Amino acid sequence: MASGKAVIRARPWAVACFLLPALLLLGALVVYPIAYTVWRSLFDASGDGFVGLDNFTELFSNDSIRHALRNNLIWIVVAPTVATGLGLIFAVLTERIRWATAFKLIIFMPMAISMLAAGIIFRLVYEQDPDRGLANAVLTTVHDTFSGDSSWPDAEPRPDGPITAQDDGSYLLETPVSAGQPVLLPLVAVPQPELEGAAPAAAAEGGADEVSGTVWMDFTRGGGTPDTIDPEEKGLAGITVEAVRDGDVVADATTGDDGTFTLPAEADGAQLRLAADSFTAPYNGAEWLGPNLVTPAIIGSYVWMWAGFAMVLIAAGLAGVPRETLEAARVDGANEWQVFRRITVPLLAPLLAVVMVTLMINVLKIFDLVYVIPPSSSQGDANVLALQLYLESFGTGGDQGVGSAIAVLLLLLVLPVMFFNLRRLRRENQR
Repeated sequence: MASGKAVIRARPWAVACFLLPALLLLGALVVYPIAYTVWRSLFDASGDGFVGLDNFTELFSNDSIRHALRNNLIWIVVAPTVATGLGLIFAVLTERIRWATAFKLIIFMPMAISMLAAGIIFRLVYEQDPDRGLANAVLTTVHDTFSGDSSWPDAEPRPDGPITAQDDGSYLLETPVSAGQPVLLPLVAVPQPELEGAAPAAAAEGGADEVSGTVWMDFTRGGGTPDTIDPEEKGLAGITVEAVRDGDVVADATTGDDGTFTLPAEADGAQLRLAADSFTAPYNGAEWLGPNLVTPAIIGSYVWMWAGFAMVLIAAGLAGVPRETLEAARVDGANEWQVFRRITVPLLAPLLAVVMVTLMINVLKIFDLVYVIPPSSSQGDANVLALQLYLESFGTGGDQGVGSAIAVLLLLLVLPVMFFNLRRLRRENQR
């Protein structure tokens, strides 16, 4: 250190000549843009009128900018924490598996993809249609496995027919039924593709002490008689028919392939109701890119990309943890969770802080994913400061004064994190 200072004092011009190119480059690419942005933030949209701090006042009075700031705070808290936590878990787990290198390669691979490409990928992943969006395809598969699906979600009663729709989604035949008299329950509006493979409807043949009937698609192309089973009409299978008396279900049955059903004698004199479960709309998954889930969904795509980055850094630090310390704890009776919580994590704390700080600075500048993934209808709900800066400066507003003020605000938000990081590095160098 002393010799370095002596060289600087003895040959200051030589030192200045070596530093001058770097200083000029630093000034042109860093110092000047920052200074000009601060200066531009004090002027109006045209750049001619000096407005002082009015643009900064606009930051906290504009609803869009306040919403973007709130989303940035969510990003700062959630994204780095989740990515670092997953990176720590992956790094620890890779020490326990045989194919650690292959696992690390798979987890780190998203880092090779640009933000723009990742945004396009996750725009497709979050598609609402389960036939196109992977996320909803998984959700609907799991849901239908445990809950099943409705039989005929599009079926409706004929407007002038004997059945009426109820508020709970069921269809009610208000006229009480009698044993030995077949009941006709016609429905319409079932698309032809849903009827492919359906059996022809048949007239019910119940006993004298039973209530029987038919539920069918009462429509024939080119003609047909309403409320009558025509030869080409199809039966609606799998519909639950309930016999209701005084609000209580006294009997129920499920229609067969030809749409027929049979209820016991208890149904005599009751009203028939087609259960709502047979007509509920199919489950199409979550609205990932809707106003409520769009920000968590985008954060999920960010974590998918950056968890590998955190894992690689933490795994490198984990390789330097003294193994004798871990083994000594195990010999003393500590289980794996106690070793992880009381030894591994404290020893990795400085490195975890580095990863957290790096990701916090990164998420403050997040732009690509928020610009690409949400549709225009929900982009405002996912808005962040970097995107708002672009929209204010180069969008329909065209106000570079406010855009520059947003840039200054972003700089002020990054500075505390940078100072924390520099202070931590200085302390480590002093050890």
